[in-house]
Amino acid sequence: MGDVVTIRDVARLAQVSVATVSRALNGQQNVASTVRERVLDAARELKYVPHHAARSLSSRRTRTIGVVLPDLHGEFFSELMRGIDVVAREHDLHLLVSSYHGHPDEQGTALRAMRGRVDGLLVLSPFVDSQALASELGQSQPAVLINSHLTGVGLGTLRIDNYGGARAMVAHLVERGFRRIAFVTGPKDNFDADERLRGYTDALSDLLPDAQPIVLQGAFDESSGHAAGHAILAMQPRPDAVFAANDMTALGVLFAFHQAGLRVPEDIAVAGFDDIPLARYVHPSLTTISVDIAELGGRALRTLLAGRENPTPPTQDATLIAPHLVARESTQRNADRPPGENLK
Repeated sequence: MGDVVTIRDVARLAQVSVATVSRALNGQQNVASTVRERVLDAARELKYVPHHAARSLSSRRTRTIGVVLPDLHGEFFSELMRGIDVVAREHDLHLLVSSYHGHPDEQGTALRAMRGRVDGLLVLSPFVDSQALASELGQSQPAVLINSHLTGVGLGTLRIDNYGGARAMVAHLVERGFRRIAFVTGPKDNFDADERLRGYTDALSDLLPDAQPIVLQGAFDESSGHAAGHAILAMQPRPDAVFAANDMTALGVLFAFHQAGLRVPEDIAVAGFDDIPLARYVHPSLTTISVDIAELGGRALRTLLAGRENPTPPTQDATLIAPHLVARESTQRNADRPPGENLK
């Protein structure tokens, strides 16, 4: 077959005509769904790159970097893109951005659409099951993964130390005298969310061995935080602190407590994770685990560019980026209140 996979190779494997392959790969509607899937499976198996784009890729003249994200909504992703864009401008590069709306299947579609159009990929893939991602990343396409469970592929993985950050937050709350600490999780099957939950439960077990974990389901957004806040209001006894898996969730919790007339932190404390720009401007200002999100994006692109110039075999370990705790008003007890007083 040779080193370069052609459209004819895809047609042969899928047992269809070259014209059908072209229509299927270009998203035209006049292709039966079963045939389209067969073509896409063949293209994926062969790691086919369109010929016109392959010429650009081999000469590295596209001057374009692909960024594939689970979503574009929210301050985390806007900050991440801001950091990537700063480094892209420094190197006179363009960005081609795609969102797969949190669906693993659409992630594969987005990655395939990038092939041959970009000189390298930045991929944020939070799924715990990352085998589908591994199958999509070909050796011909330089890639750096962000906050992915997957390691040992591409040019490396940059990952926030979610576990260590969550442990640090629980330690902070315990030090402030809080004893009934609830946790609002992120989405199911999300690697970041799982690591933050693991950090919470392990720290609680170590620091408050007699305490029972209080875990509520969240989704990394305001609405799930708002719902969790109302569920916490109905608890008897009520938690005296809430640690939300990210700041957007924490803002939803804060709003629920405000609606109910609860004072934060006098009646109940609230903390988050990420340190989005809005965290310091809400009232009360939000205690959180600070991740330099823009720097994470910029560092990912710098890693990609350095790897393209000096490619090295992929490592099995991710590079962990250590976040740090930022204590603000939402967990600050009054100076004249002894720790633990509101536990009675």
